Amino acid sequence: MNAKAPIETSKPVLPTTDTMISETDERREPIQLLVQELRSSLQVSQILVPESEGYAQSIKRWSDAVEMKASVVVYVGSAEDISTTIKLSRKYLVSFVVSGGRHSSSGASSTTGGLVIDLAKMRRVEVEAATKTVRVQGGCVWEEVDEAAAEHSLAMVGGTVNHTGVGGLTLGGGYGWLSGRYGLTIDSLLSVEIVLADGSIMTASADDNPDLFWAVRGAGHCLGVVSEFRFKMYDQKNAVWAGQLIFPSSKKLDEIVGFANEFVSSNNGDSGMTMGITAPPFMSEPAVVTTVFHNGGIAEAEAVFRGLLDLQPLRNTTQERPYKTVNSMMNHLVSYGGRKLSKGASFVPPLSSDFVRSLIAKLQDLHSRVPGSQRSVLLFEFFKPDVWCQVPEEATAFANRGRHQNLVTVPFWNEAEDDQACREWARMIARSAKEELERAKEEAGRPAWMERIGEYGNYDGLLSDARGIYGHNYDRLRRLKTKYDRDNVFNKSHAIAPPVMNGTNGH
Repeated sequence: MNAKAPIETSKPVLPTTDTMISETDERREPIQLLVQELRSSLQVSQILVPESEGYAQSIKRWSDAVEMKASVVVYVGSAEDISTTIKLSRKYLVSFVVSGGRHSSSGASSTTGGLVIDLAKMRRVEVEAATKTVRVQGGCVWEEVDEAAAEHSLAMVGGTVNHTGVGGLTLGGGYGWLSGRYGLTIDSLLSVEIVLADGSIMTASADDNPDLFWAVRGAGHCLGVVSEFRFKMYDQKNAVWAGQLIFPSSKKLDEIVGFANEFVSSNNGDSGMTMGITAPPFMSEPAVVTTVFHNGGIAEAEAVFRGLLDLQPLRNTTQERPYKTVNSMMNHLVSYGGRKLSKGASFVPPLSSDFVRSLIAKLQDLHSRVPGSQRSVLLFEFFKPDVWCQVPEEATAFANRGRHQNLVTVPFWNEAEDDQACREWARMIARSAKEELERAKEEAGRPAWMERIGEYGNYDGLLSDARGIYGHNYDRLRRLKTKYDRDNVFNKSHAIAPPVMNGTNGH
């Protein structure tokens, strides 16, 4: 999300010491002037530079592989201060990025030598119980929303990992345990307060700036900084049944995959399931970890998942629990720290167990080559798609609605020297999934809806081509970029270039 190409501060190749000092000072001067003016202009924000206490923590990210040394970190405290920071960064031609939950593994929320607009101090959640709505500031994580909603016996469609930021997940679409009943996170979004590239602060909703609201739901990070969201919420008076069932991958794989394939169509939308392939430390082979959810009582849930329960899992953590705890069930699989990334793909049930076996073999190959890769995860999602398919594909910028499901690949590793190998391994898994999807399309006679299947942007830590994310909505998004971000200031993640590039701050 840059205003200008990053100012390099670390790699001048210069002939003499005197010249090096002179040109380094010249490079640093815009940063120093920017910091000086930020300190005199911002009202409720904290400014950190590399010498500041707390700086080291401020550049930490979910993945150590994308930790970068910013020249300035601004913990913004209001939409007005976000506006000022954007305008001053552009004035001094200093690149900036936006950080919310810090979960991006693409590096889109990190910068070397530039400025970070960090929303982490904007964490207010205000539930309006009478209207079943909630206002959520842009720096919140899903745990905070789940906790606040539970106080009023309410819930909403949030991330399945609750330390994920609300902003990133929402602006990219958003799947969760309640998607089978209520659709995507953006389908419950009522309005946003957003700061645009010129610093203007706008409200976008179905009634106010509806074209901007259309774009925000799927591509919001390409157009501005959302300082506040307003969502619709849903009654959640009852406890839910959820947990994990763990099986050795060498046994029962056919039965597990068969159950999952039928489950997608047979459940009524109140249940969900993921199937993870990973290598737990207590097992000598890769495991199949099924995470299961039912929004109802134990007897009802066990009837839904009887086919899995009867397979005699090695471990069974299922139990009745408050909904607010459900989105923490997979936290331990993808906790903060360490080198990792995510890469998405799509599949159409029925999933082939032979295809899954081929991926397990590729995972074992990674284990044999890369230290620390035993924590890597291949995760298949199985949510009932009916509700999100009821929303027309052209109704929001999110272009990947369909009866397909998501596969996310999350390699872990220890050392920077393995960065490229692990990125290429993730791409290879995605290519294999695409080949399998092509086989499924051919077998189905290539129906039109399958030809439109793209990639879920929130899982794409390797920044695929934006057309693959936005599909048939890409051209309309380009036109809206001309209106709302003509200079392509917000260009860091899945950048959408406007048709016309004018102005001195574009690139």
